[in-house]
Amino acid sequence: MALEVGIVGPPSSGKTSLFTALTKAGGGEYGKTNVGVSAIADERLGALAEVVHARKITPATIRVQDIPGSAAFGDLRQVDALLVVYRSADDLENFKLELLVADRDHVERRLERVEKQAKSGDAKLKAEVEELGKVLAHVDAGQTLDAYPGELPDELEPLTTKPLLAIENGPGGIDLKLEAELAELPDEEAAAYRDGGTSALDDIAARLRDALDLITFFTAGEKDTRAWTLRRGETALDAAEAIHSDIARGFIRCEVVDWRDLVELQSHAEVARAGKQRLEGKTYVVQDGDVLNIRFNV
Repeated sequence: MALEVGIVGPPSSGKTSLFTALTKAGGGEYGKTNVGVSAIADERLGALAEVVHARKITPATIRVQDIPGSAAFGDLRQVDALLVVYRSADDLENFKLELLVADRDHVERRLERVEKQAKSGDAKLKAEVEELGKVLAHVDAGQTLDAYPGELPDELEPLTTKPLLAIENGPGGIDLKLEAELAELPDEEAAAYRDGGTSALDDIAARLRDALDLITFFTAGEKDTRAWTLRRGETALDAAEAIHSDIARGFIRCEVVDWRDLVELQSHAEVARAGKQRLEGKTYVVQDGDVLNIRFNV
């Protein structure tokens, strides 16, 4: 399943400009929920594509959702991280409080619903009622959910425990209006406007990788050379699943090379000849920069 981030913030903070800049979607619609895909820039991908003479280059992506206001917070409970756009420190703190209030109300509504369901005598539901009561008391005492000492019910999906990246829109941060305008230009023209410098959005992508503890692996072929993301600690089988469920189902083993070795030696054959290619099984923990060729049979 693709990783997903939600863009939130006070009204007129620049959320839709950030969405447009990240997704290059030709302009998100103000006041509406906008959904798109943002590419993750990675210089290694182009270097690998040159080695294998790839006809197509596909960067790793993250699904991005921009919601119009707090009324749509419920749409974001399953995202992996939040990007909070703000214009002043007060705006940021007030919005964090708004997220906490939304979680508090969400806990209360779920408690009311589960209490009714628990009248059936279901032991699991009774246990959740007890835990939700403790969670509600914890929040009402002025504590945040990420500081809750127990284990939050899986179904709760709170907003305030998600990684939160604050994006300042303005002179002290990123000019999101400008970035949205540059996103509509060809890459060469946008780079020329920046005098060859990188986009301020690259920093957001790097912060997201750190916040979500992501690594990147690659598949490198002439038809398509592609970058993929995994959570740090995930395995070759997880990588196969990210590519296609059939590959995971028929997984046999995987050939692994370091991207630097492939770029240096200029072919898979030379990497293998130099003894720098390994065969790994399902439980191999994929490392950042691995180039994988997964053997499978369905």
